[in-house]
This record gives sequence, C-alpha cells and structure tokens, in this order.
Amino acid sequence: MARDYVRRSPPKKKGGNSKRTGNSRGRAPERSIPWLAIIFALILLGGMGYIIFLIKGSAGTSPSATPAATQQPPQAPAKKVDPIDQKPVEKWRYIEQLENKEIVVSPAKPAEARKKPEAAPDKIYYMQCGSFRSSAQAEQLKARIAFQGLSSKVKRSEGSNGVWYRVVMGPYESKRKADQAKHKMSSINTGCILLQG
Repeated sequence: MARDYVRRSPPKKKGGNSKRTGNSRGRAPERSIPWLAIIFALILLGGMGYIIFLIKGSAGTSPSATPAATQQPPQAPAKKVDPIDQKPVEKWRYIEQLENKEIVVSPAKPAEARKKPEAAPDKIYYMQCGSFRSSAQAEQLKARIAFQGLSSKVKRSEGSNGVWYRVVMGPYESKRKADQAKHKMSSINTGCILLQG
C-alpha cells in the first residue's frame, strides 16, 4: 500500500491539548530590544561629541587669553643684531692664496701637431664563414650574414681543386672584435674560422 508522506499530519502528543493553527510551524518568538547596547552606543557617541567640542574650543583661544599668572612680565626689548648687516670674518688662508695666484696658459698647438699618427695594427684578423662551388650559395650566405648586421665579401679563388667562392668577413683590428662577430654567427648556426693575416 502506498503512503503519502507529504500530506501526512504530524503525530499528536499525548496528554495535552495543544493549540495549533492551520500552520504546521509555530510562531517565532518575539525578539526583545537590546536596551543595554543602545544605551552604551549613546554614551559612546556623547563622549566623542564632548571631546570634539573641547578640541574645537581650544583651537579658537589665543595666547593672550591665558591667565596672567602663567605669563612672564614683558622685558625690555633687546637690541637685535642682524647677521646680514655684519661683514663675515674670514678664517681661511686659501682666499688670500687664490687672489695672488697666477695661472700660466700654454699656447694651443696646431691641429696637425695634435694628430697622432695611427699605428698600424700588429695583427689583422679575418673570418672565413664558408667556401662553396657555386656563387649562388655564397651569395645566399652573404645575405644571411647581412641580416645579422655584419658585412662580408665573396672572394673567388682558383686552385688545383677548381674554382671556389669563399665568404669572408673582416678585417678586424683585434681578436676580441673577431670573436664577437664569430659568436654572433654561431647564433644562426654558421661556423666561422678565424684567420690571421
């Protein structure tokens, strides 16, 4: 047999006549007003208002309104000396030394004498980045080098093995500059050989 649990009424308690309305839930108990919290809040607000009133009142009083017992009797005005009117006392010797110092200036040298003859570098470095049988491959590598911001040349050389097209970078004044360019070329997977010439 099927039961209907939704419409089932709650069981009745024994021994008591309960007053129930049609509503199955009972009324919520009435809440009382928290008088103690309200009184505490009013006292707190009143105290803060009194403190603000005292602060505002003390800001408006001038020093002349203070009692005469705390004030000192006025003294005769002392003659003030303005430090701007006085000449400063010099206590340093360098001022006298600078006044008597003479500066000797040598005449300017002509521009030709100032130029130092540039010494020829001891060693010149080159880098060979590739050697190809066809000039098209050499030009292609030269273009890849140009994309890295470096300059190179394609040199044609003939030997016992036939015609070769070499891609050469340089000349470099120092080995350090040549190594920097070699490192930049290794970033595009191109190995270069350092040559001294």
